[in-house]
Amino acid sequence: MFKNKKAEAPDCFDTLLGAKTVFEGNIESEGTVRVDGRIKGDLKVNGDVYIGTDAVITGSVYANNINLSGTVEGNIQARGLLRILSTARLFGDIQVHSFVADEGGVFQGKCSMLDTNSTIEKVPEKTHSKKSHSGKDFKKSSVLDQIYDEKEKNNSLIGNE
Repeated sequence: MFKNKKAEAPDCFDTLLGAKTVFEGNIESEGTVRVDGRIKGDLKVNGDVYIGTDAVITGSVYANNINLSGTVEGNIQARGLLRILSTARLFGDIQVHSFVADEGGVFQGKCSMLDTNSTIEKVPEKTHSKKSHSGKDFKKSSVLDQIYDEKEKNNSLIGNE
């Protein structure tokens, strides 16, 4: 009745780092990358990254979507979804648009959420957001917009009496 959804890897990858491979240095790629070995350096990908169960990355990972089953000792920035599977171990800070962690996955670090218009290589600049009463910027959902609009409407009616 209910299917157990697992992160589905694509049928082909533009770059594959095998299980018995150790790579020292930075990797940059335009396509989809699968890592099953070890990387000592940064991984910058314009596509998606799949990090296998036995993979170990000591460095930062920048990508569109990231499916993590192995170990990363470094920071992660994902413009789309970061999925930490049950076998994953992540020791570093993350900047993501969406974040899913399966039960059993380990994450030790800070998390900050990116705006959808963010670029992969820099922290997002101020977005089109409204100021809260505390002076901090935030982006409201449409439901919150309705609540705040109603509150402002009610406050203006009370002030006019």
